[in-house]
Amino acid sequence: MSDSPTFSLNCPLPETDRDHVEMGHGSGGLLTHRLIEDIFRPAFAEAPEDLEHDGACIEIGGARIAFTTDSYVVRPLFFEGGDIGTLAVNGTVNDLAMCGARPIALSAGFVIEEGFPTSDLARIAQSMREAAQAAGVRLVTGDTKVVERGKGDGLYINSSGIGEVMTPQLVSPRRVRPGDAIVLSGDIGRHGMAVMAAREGLGFEPPIASDCAPLAACVAKLVEQGIDLHCLRDLTRGGLATALVEIAQTAGVAMRLEQAAIPVSEPVRGACEILGLDPLYVANEGRFAALVPAQEAERTLAVLREFDAAAAIIGTVAEGAGSVALQTLGGSYALDLMAGEQLPRIC
Repeated sequence: MSDSPTFSLNCPLPETDRDHVEMGHGSGGLLTHRLIEDIFRPAFAEAPEDLEHDGACIEIGGARIAFTTDSYVVRPLFFEGGDIGTLAVNGTVNDLAMCGARPIALSAGFVIEEGFPTSDLARIAQSMREAAQAAGVRLVTGDTKVVERGKGDGLYINSSGIGEVMTPQLVSPRRVRPGDAIVLSGDIGRHGMAVMAAREGLGFEPPIASDCAPLAACVAKLVEQGIDLHCLRDLTRGGLATALVEIAQTAGVAMRLEQAAIPVSEPVRGACEILGLDPLYVANEGRFAALVPAQEAERTLAVLREFDAAAAIIGTVAEGAGSVALQTLGGSYALDLMAGEQLPRIC
């Protein structure tokens, strides 16, 4: 473990009424939610459902198109199982897939700090090329900016994407209904732990590799099977717990999760115990939750297990008012949005 005096597993818990941006505003949790509700929704939203999902679905000439954008500020830039380039491609592809869309094309914008090694930039560009080829998508346009030394932390990437919506009905949190099943596509927590290990020089044995991967092929198979996908959500910042709380609050439902059913690998479980982290809140970059009618849960699970044997049915949706409860051996307790951020700069 690093002896660095700056080593920290958690950002200090921020006050929620500050008049300036905190690191916690980037957590995907409570402060991010308030930033959206207090600043971005009043400025940009034209309908109640705007800014509620991983991307927007729009109609152009009778065609339904999904559009999304994301920025990547991960530190360090390279980690076990990927780098900032694979994150940028797979993250954007996955946001399109969560809209029920087949990704078509991506853009890439680079903000590069003066002095950044061109060998590292070439390595990242190659990673992006390989990730795009694996996902069956093209990088078709982009932009490059250079900022002064000390002003850019090496490299930031913004990636946007468009895709063709494949589903006959909208895939959205607002379609979640009591009785739905919650199906998880694989084990959780590996991306966050891989980045933390690289950042702080933590020698986990065996090494924990990020789950960073494209999800579009898996979603396409679900669509091909005719499964009614009420909602899909990839489990990035804030992890599984944050994603499900957000969906429950938007849909106005209650969710009941079975802790024993949620797959967490032993290396990740052990690392989280050592570091005092909850794997339910640790970021993933190749995992998603599917909310589907109960009668389609087993078919959904069968498809997901073609891609990852750890996929599992982890809970159900019930009548309620925006709550998520985790059933454990010792009882049941409520999950909520994080106020701060367990692991900053994770994607």
